[in-house]
Amino acid sequence: MSLQWIDSRDIAIELIELYPEVDPTQVRFTDLREWIIALDEFEDDIDHCNEKILEAVQMCWIEEQ
Repeated sequence: MSLQWIDSRDIAIELIELYPEVDPTQVRFTDLREWIIALDEFEDDIDHCNEKILEAVQMCWIEEQ
């Protein structure tokens, strides 16, 4: 399964598994972007990221916890 920027919930689930001790409300967007890009399943254009996308991932991460 490959992940793209539009897969906010799936990305959040992957981040929860990788960073269970992290409070998503305290994550800087620059770090969040790098963590997403580093996911093995991530296969989207890294330049298509914006603040709205990162906010969506962060909100899903908060909801899933």
